[in-house]
Amino acid sequence: MSSHSQPLVARWHSPAEVAVLLGFGLSKVKMKIATGELRSVKDGKYRRILPEWVDEYIAAQVERQEAA
Repeated sequence: MSSHSQPLVARWHSPAEVAVLLGFGLSKVKMKIATGELRSVKDGKYRRILPEWVDEYIAAQVERQEAA
């Protein structure tokens, strides 16, 4: 059996990590969460965002731009 471990892949992100991914400030990400534009779940006192929810947010922004 190999002792090589696979690199850990984030299963969900903090708002700060999403801010970096999207090139936003943390306050903008928190506002997007508060308005429901960006889905999140509460885990204890922390908010977490699934990678697919970041993708959904991006897709919604692209659709809005293309529809305009």
